[in-house]
Amino acid sequence: MVTSYWVSMNKAGNKIQSLIFLLLFVSVFPAMAQTQQRILNGVVKDPDGAPIFPANVVVNNNKGTTTNQEGYYELLLSANKNLHIQVSFIGYQSFDTTLTVSSKEFTLNITLQESIQAVEEVNVISDMNERNNLISLDLKNIENIPQTTGNIEDVIKTLPGVSSNTELSAQYSVRGGNYDENLIYVNDIEIYRPFLVQSGQQEGLSFVNPDMISSLQFSAGGFNAEYGDKMSSVLDIKYKRPSAFQGKVSASFLGANVLLGGASKNNKFTNISSFRYKTSQYLLNSLETSGDYIPNFYDLQTFFTYDVTPKLEFSVLGNISLNDYNFIPKTRDVKFGTIRNAFNLKIYYEGQELDRFFTGLGAFTASYSPSDKVNIKLITSYFSTAEEITYDLLGQYSISLLDNTIGSESAGDSVANIGVGSFLEHARNYLYAEVYNAELRTTIHTSNTANWKFGLKVQREFIDDQIEEWEYIDSAGYSSPYSDEVARLYSSVYAENTLSSNRFNGFAQYSGKIPDLANHSVLLTAGLRGSYWDVNKQFTLSPRLNIFIDPLGTDRVNYHLATGIYYQPPFYKELRDVDGELHKNLKAQVSYQYVAGLDYFFELWDRPFKFTTEAYYKYMPRLTVYKVDNVSIQYLPEYRAQGYTVGIDFKVNGEFLPGTESWASLSFLEAREDIYQDKYITSEFKLENPGYYPRPTDQLFNFSMYFQDYFPANPDYKVHLTMHYGAKLPTNPPNYNNPSITFKLPPYRRIDMGIAKKLTKRNSGQPLIRGFENIWISAEVFNLFGFENTISYQWIRTIKNEEGISNTFAVPNHLTSRRINFKLQATF
Repeated sequence: MVTSYWVSMNKAGNKIQSLIFLLLFVSVFPAMAQTQQRILNGVVKDPDGAPIFPANVVVNNNKGTTTNQEGYYELLLSANKNLHIQVSFIGYQSFDTTLTVSSKEFTLNITLQESIQAVEEVNVISDMNERNNLISLDLKNIENIPQTTGNIEDVIKTLPGVSSNTELSAQYSVRGGNYDENLIYVNDIEIYRPFLVQSGQQEGLSFVNPDMISSLQFSAGGFNAEYGDKMSSVLDIKYKRPSAFQGKVSASFLGANVLLGGASKNNKFTNISSFRYKTSQYLLNSLETSGDYIPNFYDLQTFFTYDVTPKLEFSVLGNISLNDYNFIPKTRDVKFGTIRNAFNLKIYYEGQELDRFFTGLGAFTASYSPSDKVNIKLITSYFSTAEEITYDLLGQYSISLLDNTIGSESAGDSVANIGVGSFLEHARNYLYAEVYNAELRTTIHTSNTANWKFGLKVQREFIDDQIEEWEYIDSAGYSSPYSDEVARLYSSVYAENTLSSNRFNGFAQYSGKIPDLANHSVLLTAGLRGSYWDVNKQFTLSPRLNIFIDPLGTDRVNYHLATGIYYQPPFYKELRDVDGELHKNLKAQVSYQYVAGLDYFFELWDRPFKFTTEAYYKYMPRLTVYKVDNVSIQYLPEYRAQGYTVGIDFKVNGEFLPGTESWASLSFLEAREDIYQDKYITSEFKLENPGYYPRPTDQLFNFSMYFQDYFPANPDYKVHLTMHYGAKLPTNPPNYNNPSITFKLPPYRRIDMGIAKKLTKRNSGQPLIRGFENIWISAEVFNLFGFENTISYQWIRTIKNEEGISNTFAVPNHLTSRRINFKLQATF
């Protein structure tokens, strides 16, 4: 099996080397293609001076763009001096002028006058694009948000319904679902993540590069049939298509990024490429276990498009990612316990951990529009991952009882030794996986108020997995479990699995608007999604419905309703139990979802605000039970369960300070499950059915906030603050497969703050920074108040104990403490 694994690794290496050459070529080609061109920019406003977004700006009838939320636009044009400029936006009179320009850069600010004519039909398509039960985020407002991971997921964690109890990981839970229940798309391509990651320390950079994003939409539930087979959420990303040469560089104590983009002279070819490097060593050195942390994470990514004809476009997305994590622990010294019993644990380590995750993705898309009303898109992609987790760690420990007598001269000192011993942990885990897929999508606009969408997808998967793990425990000279004849392992897993499979799925979806129904404008989206997997031989049908209601005569409030059946067919992780055995007959999890919400727009302090709330109920008649340790999910496919989640989310966003958008999110939920026919023997030797018990994501209360501020006398100084509070989460003891036996982790509390200074703008007279559009320097304080958060527990077992003290100790694994980071970023 090891030979098979390395053969697979070599195959992956050959394929990924080809991808690397392609990425490097398309990364440098746009820069070579740049020619002497002109820059046209400016701001589009209404008669009151407010920016208009998104206004259409067209030059010479063949080059165009739209304004951003500040009304700003910028176009890279050919050397032609004569420019015919047209600017338009719904509800305003069009602007049309011809100019003769000789300068290299020309600024044209435009004021559009309001139109007295109603244009109801044109407004429909805009409504249909926006009303898809997805939240849109303005990425310009979050450019300087303090981040420990450098991932866009740090922003997602501030949205309603989203929770996370670690700053080291990009993973998040949505409305009671686990990390594996979230969909991520980039340019309509589904993104996968590594399988074997066990802790946030091992995680590198997530696939999505924040600097490459042009639009971001997120749904916490009740999403349309066009999105795939997961139960919790959708993150839909679109990458930029630059029309002019652009770039960005940034560096901090946590890594460095470089981004370049551009277009050919005729704008038929566009490309944006990036290289990212991350090291979390600075953060990890604040953990309680001292040692040599050597994390190095690399990511190379490119996206380019080519307009073959006005109706046919090709695009390619490529990514290579290498995550190396090497840890040589030395000592651990931690105090824990209660007021009644306070303990101190000291561990002296030998050995090391070596982990590697090598992933690659290549995708090709062909988009053809035979007419303005029809679009046909072919999407193909290939994903591969080669992963290894290896460690040999010897820990020799001592647990002491501390003097907690108030006023005692020996308070805090050791007064009794509870136990001494050692443990030896060994792992040689290897996994290689490939995923191929091809999808055909069609969109047909039957009118200005309706469209149909269809999709068919075929996916091929191959997985080769080897597991070798064992743990030996010695306490006071006795092995656990004890034997007077041989030394026994406390736990061990040996397994080899190979799985090849095929998936087929498709959808049909209709969206249409009823302009006047009982004095309301109603947009209805109904769809049906089907899926089949040839491993468990299961076919599923998933109907989904979304309704958006706008009362006529007011633009202050709208309502939305969503319902549907959401199936999640198992992937490889769900099939594998704690002993490495595959349960190939495992059926898809299913969730019946009901969502109702409203958006209310109002003004406060003469500035715009929006209040959003959604109430939801999810009944899940079939669930796969699992346990969570750190960010590792261990499924227990031998158990079958039913469950429910009920909750409500709130969000307020707006200009708490003029010109800056901030928001606050508040969520309440209850998540419960009941294992079918589960019965346990109590300490009184009675047979008991525990009924419903908390799911691992049962977090009653979650609050998050993102706030922006600036110095009124000098707006080039900005302050960014994020706050998170998550209530207690259930957790389980290890090697104990009764999921109903739980206790609670402490609440997660964290505040990060950054202060940024804008140094310059384009055309600055300063010679060292001339030519840069923006340069920001910032100082970030992570975990501002030094909260001691717990992500999991290290379980220490002793054989001999003093009376009344358990022979198993749950020692908290704390997350990072306060850290100060400095960051420099420049755009050009």
